[in-house]
Amino acid sequence: MRALLVDSSAPSGLRLGETADPEPAPHEALVRVTATSLNYGETAHRTEAPDGTVLGWDAAGVIERAAADGSGPAAGTPVVTFGEAGGWAELRAVHTGLIGIPPAGADPAALSTLPVAGGSALRALRRIGGTLGRRILITGATGGVGRYAVQLARLGGAHVIASTSAPDTHGDALRALGAHEVIARPDEVAEPVHGVVDLVGGPQLVAAYDTLAAHGTLVSVGHVTGQPETFPFGALYGDAGRHDRSIVTFFLLERPDLGPDLTWLATRLTAGDLDAQISWRGSWDRAEEAVTALLERRLHGKAVLDIS
Repeated sequence: MRALLVDSSAPSGLRLGETADPEPAPHEALVRVTATSLNYGETAHRTEAPDGTVLGWDAAGVIERAAADGSGPAAGTPVVTFGEAGGWAELRAVHTGLIGIPPAGADPAALSTLPVAGGSALRALRRIGGTLGRRILITGATGGVGRYAVQLARLGGAHVIASTSAPDTHGDALRALGAHEVIARPDEVAEPVHGVVDLVGGPQLVAAYDTLAAHGTLVSVGHVTGQPETFPFGALYGDAGRHDRSIVTFFLLERPDLGPDLTWLATRLTAGDLDAQISWRGSWDRAEEAVTALLERRLHGKAVLDIS
């Protein structure tokens, strides 16, 4: 099969080439991929993998061969999939617990944006708890996860505060997605919030934690700054009437039950309740162009490669 392979000698660290077809385990289905979306994490660390590796977390396509153990959808079923690797290829073997089934006629390109971005946003908001009538802060709101988090928090009835480094540039777009307020930094929050989805890390996480009301929860999802989270003395004492505030994390790849969430997200996306926010789309032979734009932070939203 053809695939985007890690190649340390290539300018982008990737090249289109031939590799062996994957051999599915009994609980895995074989999927013929039609579209895949890029995530900053996998592209930024692509050169850490050995040459010849097929990366790719997110992919949409059609079941080529159903799982041998009888789990999962039948051959011919359109699907959206998630996995640790293998999405940047014509064929992918994927755990049936990580397969979502979209409504008929769903766009594979839009579906391919859901697993990491939509799945992370949904799981993060669930960790916060009920959002109806609550104030929710989302940092790094212009990225793929952030844009889905803004939309899902608004769908859940929250008062949504979106933080972005360029509110003048991205404010209108974030408000169109559902943000009630757009700010430049967490320290601009006017009133305490009940929950935070932090997609930045470093000093912004520390500042965002300080915005939490009593019993509030910050869910740490992203760490794009590469800086440590250093709290000032006394920040975790629970003084000033704000007690039992929590910081929690999760790892999406340790959630083999993501399939139903992907099905739900795909249904909402196809119904028009969610916008995939695709900012770049092209053939996978233009992968170098997409990777460069993503790593240089010139893309706000999702980049999708059509697999042909």
